[in-house]
Parts: sequence; structure tokens; C-alpha cells
Amino acid sequence: MGRLNSSFILHTIQPTVVKFPGFDKDSDAQALRKAMSGLGTDEKQIIEILCNRSNAQRQVLKAHYKATYGRDLVRNLKSELSGDFEDVIIGLMDEPAKYDARCLKKAMRGAGTDEAALLEILCARNNAEIAEIRKAYQDGGYGDLEKDLKSDTSGDLERLLVGLSVGARDEHAHPDGNQAMADAKALYEAGAAQWGTDESEFQRILVGRSFGHLRLVFRAYEEATGTSLKSVIKSEMSGDLKRGYLNIIKFIDDPVKYYVHKLHKAMKGAGTDESCLVRIFVMRCEVDLADIRHAYQAKYGRELKDDLEKEVSGDFKNALLALLH
Repeated sequence: MGRLNSSFILHTIQPTVVKFPGFDKDSDAQALRKAMSGLGTDEKQIIEILCNRSNAQRQVLKAHYKATYGRDLVRNLKSELSGDFEDVIIGLMDEPAKYDARCLKKAMRGAGTDEAALLEILCARNNAEIAEIRKAYQDGGYGDLEKDLKSDTSGDLERLLVGLSVGARDEHAHPDGNQAMADAKALYEAGAAQWGTDESEFQRILVGRSFGHLRLVFRAYEEATGTSLKSVIKSEMSGDLKRGYLNIIKFIDDPVKYYVHKLHKAMKGAGTDESCLVRIFVMRCEVDLADIRHAYQAKYGRELKDDLEKEVSGDFKNALLALLH
């Protein structure tokens, strides 16, 4: 095999929610107060404002609302809203790390653990974001993230999640073709080349290397073996550990396609995974939700908004569509 080119494709970044031009915190605060005063609630006004302001603008608005009225905006919203619609709006009011921390705690609260939500969040964050999440988790009174992961999961999945929660990828190393081929060889020898799988070697590389470098590793593996690393993991692993490594590979390989698949899965078949829809829309509306919207149409031949309108309703639907605009 020839020398691997160390260049890789950079993904476009197209959000749907950006800083609102002409943002007026006083006008917005007054409008929100009016929307929640008296009998009934003006949900349309709440959506119009909060789904069309950036997170930074919402934080300014939250502080100004308290200064102006002596009331906590989030508490007022919680008292007026309910269900999935409340989850979207309150999620938008959180700073990103605080929202991630709250979702992680929710995934481990009560009977059972939502491993899919844990993986969805932790596999898609860089070192700085992980550090902010750990702090937000502690500051939010949720406890210690690592201890909670250890108490709610076990075995190889526990080690994978704990490894991701440390946030110690080698992000400063430049993608290197020779090292990528060496890593691809190590993964082959730890999996397809032997009876049984050395999961620790997979974790060493997939959790320790930078995203850019790993894209090279995926290419090197396929060029050297004629099969994708995803295919190997599907055949060599099982259960939550298989799902964990596939999450990592799919997100790193193409974040947009990763979320397109997640959204489609959340709406496919009987029932709808509303929590997944909320997480993706809240987390990605200021990152790449426009890219996701375009890729969804390209893959499935129909608009994301059309599928949403079939699956959800009411103010919840209106809020998601406002974020998707």
C-alpha cells in the first residue's frame, strides 16, 4: 500500500439559529413577561423569541429578565409550559455544557440507564467541552460524572464511557499518514486477525486519538483490508459496546450523517423518541442543523420538516420547526 495522504475533508458548519440582528433584551423581556401573565400562555410568542435567539442572547435575556422583574425566567417558563415543549424551551435556556450535564444525569436517573443518550453526548464532544460538562455536572449538584458512570454501567462499556468522560484525546497532534497506517494495523491485529477481540486496543486508539487523525485511520484500515472498521466492529462486538464504538466512528467519520441517522431512527416505526429529537435540535441548532436538514432530504428524498409534522404535534412541533427554519 502506498503512502496515505494526510489530508481529510472538513465538514461544513451551517447552523439554523444565529445571533438575532437588532436583539433588544428589554423588548424581549417585556414580551415574554406579557406572554406568561394573566390567564393562559402565549406559546407562539415564547417560540418566536426563544427559538430565534442565540444561546448567548438567551443568557443575556435571562439575566435582564431577573433584573427587571425580580423573577427567574426559567422558573416562570417551567410553571407555564409542560411536556416535550417544555423540554425544548428549557433546554434552549441552558448553556450548552449545563444542558449536556442535565441530559447525562437524566440518562442515569431512576431504574435503567439510557446508554444511547450517554454515548450520543460523550462521543461527540472535544476535550474542552468534556471539561466544561464535568464542571457543570458537579456545579449542578448532580455529583461526580465519572462515579455515576461507573455505578450505572459495567464492563467494557463502563471503561469506554469513563474513557470518553476524561476528555483526554491527543488533539494537538497533526494527522499523520504513517501513524494512521500503524494504528490501522494495530486495530486489525486486535480484532479481525485473531480469535476474540482486544477491546483495550480499540479504546486506546478510538478514544485517545484526535478526530482528524482517526478519519485517516478509518481510510487506512479500509485501504489495507478491503473492509471498513465499522463492518469489523459489527461482526466482532455485541451489545452496548458495539453500539458505543459505532457511535464514535460514525460521528467522527461524518457528524452530519450521524445525526441524520439518529433523527430518522427516532421517527421510524411505531412510536417516536421525542427525547432524542429534543437533544439533537437543542444541541445542533447553533452548530450544523442546516447541514443536517439538507443531508436528510438528500438521503431520504423528503424534507425533515415533513417527517416532523407527521410524528409530533402542537407547540412541540412548532418549536422544532422554528429551530429548523
